[in-house]
Amino acid sequence: MSRINNNLQAVKAFVFDVDGVLSPSTIPMLPDGTPSRMVNIKDGYALQLACKHNYKIAIITGADTEAVRHRYTKLGIKDVYLKAAMKLPLLKQWIEENSLTPDEVIYCGDDIPDYECMDYVGIAVAPADAADEIKNIADYISPVNGGYGVARDIIEQVMKAQRQWMNTEKAFGW
Repeated sequence: MSRINNNLQAVKAFVFDVDGVLSPSTIPMLPDGTPSRMVNIKDGYALQLACKHNYKIAIITGADTEAVRHRYTKLGIKDVYLKAAMKLPLLKQWIEENSLTPDEVIYCGDDIPDYECMDYVGIAVAPADAADEIKNIADYISPVNGGYGVARDIIEQVMKAQRQWMNTEKAFGW
């Protein structure tokens, strides 16, 4: 049974921010000043499985590091947008290019730069430790903090609702 009180049957796509969503809000800095992000393996499993099941997935982040692109393209995500100062125009363009409607999209964000995107899509999701302004507009607040399985939580609920979770041999490998 899903904890998301929206029509999950309509979901065809997921969009994620990175810092505070797919990685924790606190990011260690390497000696040269480069941020070093932590990733969640269960998020990675769910993301690659969703790609195998032909869900559209995009990453839209203000992050400026090719390590982020590398991580998510290795999981099968083709649309990774870095250095996104304004996210909504990119989201609208991505939705149009993928022949989607906003109602078919889940957007997961944690802070003010995600606000407009969350307000635009069908289902807005926030991690447990998101900014109050974001939690106030979220349709669903995950019980986990950013970087600790938010993507897994959302994707698993959608795929279970659509009977796509663990339904083929694709589920048992990377």
